[in-house]
Amino acid sequence: MVAAALAEKSPEAFRTISEVAAELDVPQHVLRFWESRFAQIRPVKRAGSRRYYRPDDVDLLRGIRSLLYSDGYTIKGVQKILREHGIRYVADVGRQRPHAPRARAANAGDEPRHAREAIARVHKAQEDGQPNSETGEIDKAARAKLSALLKELTKMKAQLRAARGRNWASPI
Repeated sequence: MVAAALAEKSPEAFRTISEVAAELDVPQHVLRFWESRFAQIRPVKRAGSRRYYRPDDVDLLRGIRSLLYSDGYTIKGVQKILREHGIRYVADVGRQRPHAPRARAANAGDEPRHAREAIARVHKAQEDGQPNSETGEIDKAARAKLSALLKELTKMKAQLRAARGRNWASPI
């Protein structure tokens, strides 16, 4: 129903929150949450506080979505990008990267791309016996603490994955 309404609307037409949520593949409550975190998102509100998003608002939301979900930025990171580069920059990110629905893989909780790349660089430096230029040289005690922490986090991640597979419905 929403997809049919989107197909009939002009590109310049205002969009309802349900239409934008469907287009960006995010729940409506996420869009409302982003409004509370990004002052730059200002949909037109009509009677009954119904939100209507302009095409520029949708581009900005698409850019925020891309930075958060594809590039792995945090909300604070996107806020910093908006402060330093402005709305137009983030909206351009949204225009340049047409949205494709996210693939929901079994390992959807894995690290974002930039984190995986940083981890790979650290491992490469360790294999080569070189100090890591990103973190600097660390002493053996700090390395041991970090190693123990990594093991604990890996164990917790495995427990979370196992818990996701269980049926948590109440027996009542």
